[in-house]
Amino acid sequence: MNASAPTLGRCARIHLVFRREFRAYFATPLAAVFLVIFLFLAGLFTFNIGSLYERDQADLRPFFQFVPWLFLLILPAVSMRLWADERRTGTIELLVTLPLALSDLVLGKFFAAWAFAIVAVLLTLPFWVTVSWLGDPDHGALASGYLATILLAGFMLSIGALISASTKNQVIAFVLSVAVCFIILLLGYPAALDVARAFVPNGVIEALASTSALTHFDALMRGVIDLRDVLYFGLGIALFLWLNTTVIDWKKSD
Repeated sequence: MNASAPTLGRCARIHLVFRREFRAYFATPLAAVFLVIFLFLAGLFTFNIGSLYERDQADLRPFFQFVPWLFLLILPAVSMRLWADERRTGTIELLVTLPLALSDLVLGKFFAAWAFAIVAVLLTLPFWVTVSWLGDPDHGALASGYLATILLAGFMLSIGALISASTKNQVIAFVLSVAVCFIILLLGYPAALDVARAFVPNGVIEALASTSALTHFDALMRGVIDLRDVLYFGLGIALFLWLNTTVIDWKKSD
């Protein structure tokens, strides 16, 4: 980041921030530790707990069914440092004085975190190769499932980024991100909805379920790419990033 940044186009400025932040993930061994843990747990849930081989079906439903809950524990650990650490160390004051728009910083940081999550997801592609070797899977459904996984990762990271911008404490950012994402997922969890139906009218239940990321994730996971589901994640990410920018602008002098 330098004084020539104002002469750069919007995409170039965002890329400048993105490159700096993405490289930072791999500046320490923590990135490798994160990726190893994610792949280990993904494999455990898919092949052992999900009984991929015993199901005698060439698909990755066990992986896609478990991945939202795996993200619930993993992604807040990625997003908690996005802004909380900047606020704790006071470097956020320097960042907001750079010749970059505040939205450039927000987008650059978010895209770096999302790209890191996408790297983790893409490292599970051998699972796809495995089911292709075992049988004749529906590759369109598998592609749709991976699209849903990537969109869900971005959605949850945008929530985590907003919460990270609201506090100086990374632990608090982690806990709050887990709590908020858990609630958003739980609203679409069939077992939770069945319990709620005993106390809440069906109309309210359906309305709540439609706001859940899990509902739209499951729809895409089944192999049907509905524009409404894609828009849910796209608009959700845009909303939380806008709120992220607003919160940073409001708290930058704290």
